[in-house]
Amino acid sequence: MQTFDLLIQEIRDVSPLIREFVLTANTNTALPPIQPGAHLQVQIPELNDHRCYSLIVTDPDYDWHASPQQYRLGVRLEENSKGGSLFMHQRQVGDVLTVKGPVNDFPLAEAQPDEKPIVLIAGGIGITPIASMAHALTQQGRSCTLHYSARSTEQLAFADELRSLLGEQLHCYTNDHHALDLSTLFDGLSPDQHIYVCGPQGMIDAVIALAKDRGWPRCHIHFELFITAAPVAGDQPFEVELRQSGLSFVVPADKTIIDVLEEAGEDPMYDCKRGECGVCTVDVLEGIPDHRDYFLTDKEKASGKVMQICISRAKSQKLVLDM
Repeated sequence: MQTFDLLIQEIRDVSPLIREFVLTANTNTALPPIQPGAHLQVQIPELNDHRCYSLIVTDPDYDWHASPQQYRLGVRLEENSKGGSLFMHQRQVGDVLTVKGPVNDFPLAEAQPDEKPIVLIAGGIGITPIASMAHALTQQGRSCTLHYSARSTEQLAFADELRSLLGEQLHCYTNDHHALDLSTLFDGLSPDQHIYVCGPQGMIDAVIALAKDRGWPRCHIHFELFITAAPVAGDQPFEVELRQSGLSFVVPADKTIIDVLEEAGEDPMYDCKRGECGVCTVDVLEGIPDHRDYFLTDKEKASGKVMQICISRAKSQKLVLDM
């Protein structure tokens, strides 16, 4: 994955909590092309880690096939920021960011004959990849509707740009007026439509659950979560044994299996660390996994024979993994 530096050329507040960053190359050269749904991994020095931020496109004249002169990111200042959003909101024009990417784990499916209108659902900062999808679909002449929900009208970042782009195909909802009712929305949809959703985990979970209950094919539900594993009330330490190496480790309540393995000098395979991509799937030889991923099917989870070690834990006191 390419690593390079970007200069912050412009900063503007697009809502009370969301700040937009316009980034250009230090050398004033063109940047790598992107696709709708793509994001950058921004290095956060204080954390010795990176955070992912989706790339925004709303310019009607944007050419998806060309190498852009700039990137746009939208970053929400989180109430309980672990350092990423706080770091970004402390940046100033002229600062340099080290980034990796672009990466696209949330791509649009190719157009199909007799394609039904595509449904886009965004909550809060989840509008950033969804806005780019709306732009690309409109440019391609593909029918879509965007359902955009926020806490209040002033929190509807990029709404004016999206209204110019989509017109009546944009539907805005706020918690204090005309809140989004997902069940009612689904009443007007059919399982042969593709849905793309990004936003709070609760919203994504609700969309997935409704789609499942109403017979949606899994391949028609697309989503992206920029979350990492976090402790849940009641989490307990457990032991994990690696059968191939014979090593055993204790996984504390506030760490993941991958965290513990890396701290011990092991080199487990993983990518997203959000339980979405499936790269970290391992076979379970003994014990009961506590599945918290979005990759495995219900049947695979019920079997207890595989798990995602980036985010899932154990219901038993010990897991034995085929590693």
